[in-house]
Amino acid sequence: MATIFHRFCKDKSAFINPCDTTKEIIGFPEVCITTFSESIIKDFIEKNKAEIIANLYSANGIIPVYEIEYAGKKMGLFLSRVGGPACVAGLEEIIAMGAKKIIQFGCCGILNESSAGGRIIIPSAAVRDEGTSYHYVPASEEITAEESSIDITTQCMEKLGIPYVVGKIWTTDAIYRETKTVIEERKKQGCLAVEMECASSLAVARFRNIPFLSFFYGADNLDDDTWDSRDLTDYGKSCGNRYMMIALECGAAC
Repeated sequence: MATIFHRFCKDKSAFINPCDTTKEIIGFPEVCITTFSESIIKDFIEKNKAEIIANLYSANGIIPVYEIEYAGKKMGLFLSRVGGPACVAGLEEIIAMGAKKIIQFGCCGILNESSAGGRIIIPSAAVRDEGTSYHYVPASEEITAEESSIDITTQCMEKLGIPYVVGKIWTTDAIYRETKTVIEERKKQGCLAVEMECASSLAVARFRNIPFLSFFYGADNLDDDTWDSRDLTDYGKSCGNRYMMIALECGAAC
């Protein structure tokens, strides 16, 4: 770890840059919304006008990028792959296409039921228990969200009358290594929830100087003696309209 994570390379140009693989698209929406739930996106585009304007390519398949409109503003909408490295690769390519602001949302595991249960979680910081962020910003235990982004997100929650909490979350690479010992450590650090991409996403946004807004909805619960999966495998579909409305309001307010 000392020879990799703690030796940050400040070079802005890499051997392979996003512009080497992805062309800029004239007229590409400045604001892009992304989530990790394919179900939420499919449900939204079935009920609303959406046009495919680009694609993200990988060995996993093709991910369409849609252009949608809300409150008279055109926005992009696309699926993010799960996990920091894959998620960030998609963000890099979306930014290369022309995105200037990103709204990202997804599910998380609740670590503090009394504070976060039944509320939307707006991350103020993320514990960097993953690898991707260390290639974008120097090593540190946590990475903070921009206050301006937090303010916009909280204002939208209040406008919509949706309960929320602002606090720290834990980003991990390994969902099957969330041991009781580590969970207790993260709870003592003040983490409200655990997920897999926020620290990585915050880091690439900071590196590329892109405003980044994010929020999470609780799925499973880890704040008990035994794991409660709750509606984890629903992938947010049952409340997808609610989450999309939050994201759209954030996009309109950017």
